[in-house]
Amino acid sequence: MGSSGNVNWKLEDHPKLPKGKTIGLIVLDGWGESEPDQYNCIHKAPTPAMDSLKNGRPDTWRLIKAHGTAVGLPSEDDMGNSEVGHNALGAGRIYAQGAKLVDLALESGKIYEDEGFKYISESFEKGTVHLIGLLSDGGVHSRLDQVQLLLKGFAERGAKRIRVHILTDGRDVLDGSSVGFVETLEGDLSELRSKGVDAQVASGGGRMYVTMDRYENDWNVVKRGWDAQVLGEAPHKFKNALEAVKKLRAEPKANDQYLPPFVIVDDSGKAVGPIVDGDAVVTFNFRADRMVMLAKALENEEFNKFDRVRVPKIRYAGMLQYDGELKLPSHYLVSPPLIDRTSGEYLAHNGVRTFACSETVKFGHVTFFWNGNRSGYFNEKLEKYVEIQSDCGISFNEQPKMKALEIAEKARDAILSGNFDQVRVNLPNGDMVGHTGDLEATVVACEAADIAVRMILDAIEKVGGIYVVTADHGNAEDMVKRDKAGKPALDKEGKLQILTSHTLKPVPIAIGGPGLSAGVRFRQDLDTPGLANVAATVMNLHGFVAPSDYEPSLIEVVDK
Repeated sequence: MGSSGNVNWKLEDHPKLPKGKTIGLIVLDGWGESEPDQYNCIHKAPTPAMDSLKNGRPDTWRLIKAHGTAVGLPSEDDMGNSEVGHNALGAGRIYAQGAKLVDLALESGKIYEDEGFKYISESFEKGTVHLIGLLSDGGVHSRLDQVQLLLKGFAERGAKRIRVHILTDGRDVLDGSSVGFVETLEGDLSELRSKGVDAQVASGGGRMYVTMDRYENDWNVVKRGWDAQVLGEAPHKFKNALEAVKKLRAEPKANDQYLPPFVIVDDSGKAVGPIVDGDAVVTFNFRADRMVMLAKALENEEFNKFDRVRVPKIRYAGMLQYDGELKLPSHYLVSPPLIDRTSGEYLAHNGVRTFACSETVKFGHVTFFWNGNRSGYFNEKLEKYVEIQSDCGISFNEQPKMKALEIAEKARDAILSGNFDQVRVNLPNGDMVGHTGDLEATVVACEAADIAVRMILDAIEKVGGIYVVTADHGNAEDMVKRDKAGKPALDKEGKLQILTSHTLKPVPIAIGGPGLSAGVRFRQDLDTPGLANVAATVMNLHGFVAPSDYEPSLIEVVDK
């Protein structure tokens, strides 16, 4: 596995920094920097390890950007996420990502010229085209305006029958916003019907309970979606989607993320849009991780994770290809960014032995996404990837410590073994628990992550190594929606609006350890460095000069 073409993989030796130091590379997921207040769960948590890094040498701790254009997203209003964040961390360059790729393809019309659209459009004449995905304007997994353009574009190009299978959000956007999104969608579908297109919502459910599981954590989530979308079967039946969302949200403790599956039925009680032979299916999320499992169920003939009951012969395309190594799906509307020559591949070619570890929910981030959307090893003799099984079947706020201790123990053992030059981990707590909106649990999560950091730093100390501690985006540092003045926002009933999404905050990066050469410090001449600057930094600390087209290193060496 790796980049193709004629590449000179030999890295130049750094003129001032030695090789051979073990580097502990820690990514704290969802750990941004914000004002210290009661809604900053990192501030509220006891975090002595991270505090010691922040309050240590001022030239070895700083903030870097983890959102917007710094990670390849269209604007500074776009929150970062773990996928684009780890892409940037590993690639060392900034690539047009997800939403931006789709935007460009829609603006130019290229999306309708490529093979993916041509493939699904063969079903337009006699079949139904189904769109499945997250109905949201959050911009993390999908965007409503892109879905609107697709609906219009499909209809203009011959789609006669369209069904939309919606997944409500409440995670990347405010809980309750699903109602407004459904109203907008229903308006668009009504307009299409006025033009002779049979277009309507067919099914739905909350993103965390229906369809959008990831890393094979809970196949029941995907099965609930399959039953509603493909079989037209669900415990709740309604005449229209707006009624469905409003009534299901009225149930005790209901929220958008966990709405149960529902189907839309006609006057006779028959589902209006099950997926059948001859239909086309498009999953319109541009982010990969929570579409891969559905893609496997739709496309893999040997699929055995649950009983699909009926497997329709369809033409299926993703908005993007969700896994380049597995070629999944085999058809897609927009080609993914070609991320070649990642730092991991360069270091493997230069003999650097690498250990990478996280638990299931973030394992793909320190491997697949770090390595430029590629599965597997660059050199299996030099690399070892370890996945720790995440808790299954519960919300993460129920076990907020997650597997932080186990990840840290694996990292510690790898560092002390002397078998690896780079030990790379992701600690998911701040992000995964932060997404639940449970402030008390998120405080516990941040403390657990900090304890894990300390264990890894102690191991680095013992072997005379170097640590690099950073994050991929913000989340746990600001858990409340804010008004234009920056004060906590209240809803119409006067209740605090808890924020469950990522943030636009910068993230910390700290370097140190007994192996850090005297005179190494963060540069002050970089205007707005971001996650993509980390790769060259790490290469320098391994004793190499980064490739010339990489974003500049964050560090310099001054003579003492």
